[in-house]
Amino acid sequence: MTPDAPPGGPRPPDLLPPAPAPGPPAAAPARFEAAGVATVVCHDGAEALLQAGARRPRALLLGAPLPVVDCARVTTLVARLHPVPVVVAAGADGAAEATDALAAGAVAYVARPYRTEEIIPLLAFGRAPAPLVVGDIELDPVGFHVHVRGNQLRLPVREFMVLRYLMEHVGRVVPRAELTRALWGTDTLDSNTLTVHVRRVRNKLQEAGGSCTIDAIRGMGYRLEVARVRR
Repeated sequence: MTPDAPPGGPRPPDLLPPAPAPGPPAAAPARFEAAGVATVVCHDGAEALLQAGARRPRALLLGAPLPVVDCARVTTLVARLHPVPVVVAAGADGAAEATDALAAGAVAYVARPYRTEEIIPLLAFGRAPAPLVVGDIELDPVGFHVHVRGNQLRLPVREFMVLRYLMEHVGRVVPRAELTRALWGTDTLDSNTLTVHVRRVRNKLQEAGGSCTIDAIRGMGYRLEVARVRR
């Protein structure tokens, strides 16, 4: 919960986001403000800790890799000093650090560049997103666990994000360009990179005996389908 502002004092910020990167993500703080989310931008982990103690925000959004003090250490210290939800946004170069932050207690990991609509629900409800269940697949975005028919499926971070995105859009053909923008933050990804990640996820689902399939729609993208049960 956000502490009440002192009488006549400034309102505590809703979110401490990382300093914006060059390009379109630089507009993120403005988009948060437009949605009514008060922000204080931090440039490194030390500043995030300082501002968290001084300003007592509702949540922290950490960019991985995070300079000076890494995401996992910030998450651990915030949990002791000022427990609030911590969300980590990471690109390919920050995936390992983001995973460590999740182990330290971060509530979610989103791909960078992130979408403000991914972050705002975490503020509005003050809790981590609920598990996703599609057919016999259960995905826990907090603990980064995937279970198929009750058996744990071990996925690297990027494969986890591919599966999560397809589960969030089950039954819809997700264009390749949409997947690469959402999960890699680029339109220039080597086309074989996405193909390999999707193939690995598909194979692991099949090996686990799952009933859901990932279909490649030629010239369009991918679709996660739930097998129909015959009566």
